[in-house]
Amino acid sequence: MDTQLPQDIMTKKFLNASDIIEIMQVSRSTAYRIMKTLNDELNKQGKITVPGKVSAKYFFERVYV
Repeated sequence: MDTQLPQDIMTKKFLNASDIIEIMQVSRSTAYRIMKTLNDELNKQGKITVPGKVSAKYFFERVYV
């Protein structure tokens, strides 16, 4: 996997499915499944989430890229 991520992805506060596809090189359905898993974890912590997006900070904490 390419270790250099585009600068625009690194500065986003929220990632969408297309960003996750580019970062992890996965299918669209897998990207949505990852977002749902992470958003479910955040909801359990009492955080507000946005459907179809995931916190970039939390994504990079939880996913080894």
